Amino acid sequence: MLKNIPSILSPELLKILQEMGHGDELVIGDGNFPAASCAQRLIRLDGLGVPEVLEAILKVFPLDRFEANAFLMEKMAGDDVPTPIWETYKRLAQAGDPNYVGFDMIERFAFYERAKKAYVIIATSEQALYANIILKKGVVTG
Repeated sequence: MLKNIPSILSPELLKILQEMGHGDELVIGDGNFPAASCAQRLIRLDGLGVPEVLEAILKVFPLDRFEANAFLMEKMAGDDVPTPIWETYKRLAQAGDPNYVGFDMIERFAFYERAKKAYVIIATSEQALYANIILKKGVVTG
């Protein structure tokens, strides 16, 4: 066991996060996200929600400081489903990394295409709708 590493970050996930380089992206997908069909590398964190995973990842994962670094899936036109989870994500991201400057929105099908190019997709059991996130890795300084 290691100190100061959130216990929900498995050895396999920590290895992948370490392998990622500047500009590589990861997806944290909700329970409805087509993770297996999109993923080059898939990590399953069944039983966990996106907020817990996001908070844990931001303890070890630096966000890019040179360009947009956090993205959400935009709701489909005409879909009025509430997305209060987005406020939770904003709060966690603000607390988790000083390079976070806000979430950019990506249209649903463009999000899927971008996810197919991500270094890793993390599948969760999150039940909230439109609860998918993309994070762009930055560099560790000092």
